[in-house]
Amino acid sequence: MSLIFDNSSHFRKDAIGGSWVIISIERNNRPLDWHVQLLKNKQAMCPFCPGNEQVTPNEIAAVRKKSTAPNTEGWQVRVIPNKFPALLTEGKADHVTDGIYETVGGIGAHEIIIETPDHNEELSQLSVAKLQVVLRMIAKRIMEIKQDSRLKYVLVFKNFGQAAGASLEHSHIQIIGTPILPKRIAEEIEGITSYYGKTGRCIFCEIISKELSLTERLILSNKNYVVFEPFASRFAFETWIMPIEHRQCFENITRAESLALAKIFKETLSRINVAVKKPSYNLVIHTSPISEHEETLFHWHIEIMPKLGNMAGFEWGSGFHINPISPENAAKLLCEVRC
Repeated sequence: MSLIFDNSSHFRKDAIGGSWVIISIERNNRPLDWHVQLLKNKQAMCPFCPGNEQVTPNEIAAVRKKSTAPNTEGWQVRVIPNKFPALLTEGKADHVTDGIYETVGGIGAHEIIIETPDHNEELSQLSVAKLQVVLRMIAKRIMEIKQDSRLKYVLVFKNFGQAAGASLEHSHIQIIGTPILPKRIAEEIEGITSYYGKTGRCIFCEIISKELSLTERLILSNKNYVVFEPFASRFAFETWIMPIEHRQCFENITRAESLALAKIFKETLSRINVAVKKPSYNLVIHTSPISEHEETLFHWHIEIMPKLGNMAGFEWGSGFHINPISPENAAKLLCEVRC
């Protein structure tokens, strides 16, 4: 069957490496306020600021004052569809092949969680109580998106700063639900499944036990969570947050657990900001896939990846990452920070 494309979003599979690429024409139209260096009143122009609700799509959910109506001011956290989505909610995930080439319809979900009405406030500056509200909203949205039977995975991510790919300054988190299991998640599942098949234990639980006992890469811990630099860190100051007990789904986090996470999450971001002078960073939450079998084995976690350098020819050509600081030294510096 010949592959015929229109201008709608779709996935294309690399016939050699097996990875999938999203072709999304809509993303070309998204605003880039980082390119406006001399804007006199950015808040007036920012679509995420209070008072500008009419320029965004209608909100999906919000935490707001009881006396306020949807799509008006008075919100604390607001969720909207991405106006320039990578994937579209309408359609089918039709799988089409033409010999060695494969495509899948670009359906899915693409939402934005606006973390705060304050244009100048970023995630680490939120109070613990406000950060807890954001975390609980993330969990709520993952749970809702997972109800779509067309989807296989829900990824939560944040781009902070221009170097990390953020197109708008106003602090926000994005959630994308995909009909294809992302390659990074598939690799994690392969590692989890392989180790479990050999030992009957969770590899992430083993890592946590090791890091808590060694302490040389350990940054913070409380009764619920541990923060550490991964043994094979890909990036300088790459930092992971994980529940100490085996927890598959981020979206099942309890109110008490979300409070404990908010406290340790805030301190982690604050330490990184002080140690490396408020870097741009990418943040991802890896929760369990929608598949029930894979969900049982998964161990959710948060990865924070500061952007302190650029991948160059060797990294792109080989797949190897070059990290200029050992995770042990990075952990030592983060432990010494006084917030």
